[in-house]
Amino acid sequence: MARITIIDGHPDPDRARFIHALAYAYAAGAEDAIHEVRRIDVATLDFPILRSANEWRETDPAKAIHDAQIDIRWADHLVILFPLWLGDLPALLKAFLEQVMRPGFAIDETVSDRNAKLLCGRPARVAVTMGMPAPFYRFYYRAHSLKSWARNLLGFTGIAPVRHSIIGDAEASDGERQHWLSLISQFGRDAR
Repeated sequence: MARITIIDGHPDPDRARFIHALAYAYAAGAEDAIHEVRRIDVATLDFPILRSANEWRETDPAKAIHDAQIDIRWADHLVILFPLWLGDLPALLKAFLEQVMRPGFAIDETVSDRNAKLLCGRPARVAVTMGMPAPFYRFYYRAHSLKSWARNLLGFTGIAPVRHSIIGDAEASDGERQHWLSLISQFGRDAR
């Protein structure tokens, strides 16, 4: 049995968004397989954006961020879902991750080796939706933004391995959406 924290990174709380359906499908699959699941819905959280490195290092996080850190530390598997906006993460999800991945929680700035990564031992599944076809993003753009933040944020904090699901044509037919919902649900059952 795995402990899974799902981070739903769509900034729009409207439940009609496909990312929310994918997060629900993953959670349902995981719960069917008797995994424990906690969810973080970034769109509903109240937190400020960071404006300086000093804020990042020296200030206490907002309650919503502190609670998210508890759920992330509790998990032995993370799932992060978001839509691709302007070729990258939505700004709200990026601000959330900047707040969460602070020194003392995600990294130890007092050491300079592998021990600095405080979230080791947690694999992650990242699912990203987009309007363009997935092969175009994967091969023409080389999934640059997805690889960059997975390497530079998740890898930097020790979260590994990171598996990707790139879901293109997010406004596709109901049949295609059902295919992805079934696949993501299976990932939840398998905790991968």
